[in-house]
Amino acid sequence: MTALVSVGAGTDEATRAGFRTLHDQGLDRTVMLAEVRGGHHHGALTPSGGATIARAIALAVDVGVPFVLVVDSSGAEIRDGVAGLHAWGTVAKSLARASGAIPTIVGVTGACVSGPALLLGIADAVIMTDDAFAYVTGPEAVGEFTGVPTDRARLGGAGIHDFRSGVATFVVSDEPAMLDALALLLTYLPDQALLDPPRLMPEVIEDPLDRRCEVAATIVPERPTAAFDVRDVLDDVLDAGSVCEVRARFAPNVVTAFGRLAGRAVGVVANQPNQRAGTLDIEASRKAARFVAWCDAFNLPILTFVDTPGFEPGKDLEWRGMIRHGAELVHAYCQASVPRLCVIMRKSFGGAYIVMDSRGIANDVCLAWPTAEIAVMGAPGAVQILGSKGVTEDDYTEAFLNPYRAAERGFVDAVIDPADTRAVLGRALEQMWTKRDPAIPRKHSNSPQ
Repeated sequence: MTALVSVGAGTDEATRAGFRTLHDQGLDRTVMLAEVRGGHHHGALTPSGGATIARAIALAVDVGVPFVLVVDSSGAEIRDGVAGLHAWGTVAKSLARASGAIPTIVGVTGACVSGPALLLGIADAVIMTDDAFAYVTGPEAVGEFTGVPTDRARLGGAGIHDFRSGVATFVVSDEPAMLDALALLLTYLPDQALLDPPRLMPEVIEDPLDRRCEVAATIVPERPTAAFDVRDVLDDVLDAGSVCEVRARFAPNVVTAFGRLAGRAVGVVANQPNQRAGTLDIEASRKAARFVAWCDAFNLPILTFVDTPGFEPGKDLEWRGMIRHGAELVHAYCQASVPRLCVIMRKSFGGAYIVMDSRGIANDVCLAWPTAEIAVMGAPGAVQILGSKGVTEDDYTEAFLNPYRAAERGFVDAVIDPADTRAVLGRALEQMWTKRDPAIPRKHSNSPQ
């Protein structure tokens, strides 16, 4: 990683910033890199350090390059009093203003605690090393308040943020691996929101667009309730070796990933039938919604692969706000102005059918496989309701579940051979690439978060 220009650190020996060059897949990317670590108080953030980072973020926005912050910090500098708190507040304001304008990524190589930990929630992506940890309130205070002793690994270790909180986009072994993950991530994202994402030329990819997807054509079981791994479908449909899953262990019943189709960077949202039967719960809805918004901010078309029996039922889910969080996913798709292409592979029932980028919320292209079942509900539940009218499961399946009924009514553009999915999506994406959606005059929408 080559240094180009240093922004300077003033009087703060723990904070420094400057332009750097990253290399991956033949692409050289300039980023603004700021670091908070070292010094006498384990990277404690001082007012001068906060000012340095805020200046670096503003300069990254002005120049139009991604901003990267590497953190190993014990929090605000205690000796500076309330000014130390304002230091990270200044950084938070700058980072929030940069959100959606340039990619913002935080790497945590050690501690990230107290107020500065909230910066992880503002950034687009967070990369943590195995030994990193982050929390707002420390183990001692948590133990004293709850009466249950804990330690920093169980409270906010990288594994916790990888699996339970969803804060971590990636967890890697060490700092060199963190830089590799950072460089890989930036191969899918543009330098700033006014640019298209980087494109690899087809001759570099060596994966023809008209290649038949034999795995996708055979992987879906005949039995509607049988599971399969949707990642095998994604690996088959997208350019070979291009799928990069993000937040993989958090809410695994939905897969979010970057990938490429004919060299063009795309974002992918897919139900995962082998986790919770592919149902949507609160965590899956929020994970997918944030990813859709991220892709839309940086001009990545969104491919949605659908196989879900619906929202996961449960009193606890309803009490925790399933309505509001499920609406986050609807809101994100409806707000997205990038090309949106949907493939219904198998089950697509009820409200989950709508929120997984259906024609009802104005997707651009909707395709279905012959195995697709699109309806208010599955045959057993429908027959139970309609039983007094003499409707059998076979009657209901023939009349409502097959994709040709949805196609007749204009809700599906085409029923395709699964083996042709790559070619059909590639041609559709080429046609949709220049799509522009004029913004509605307003300050901003009111997200149901």
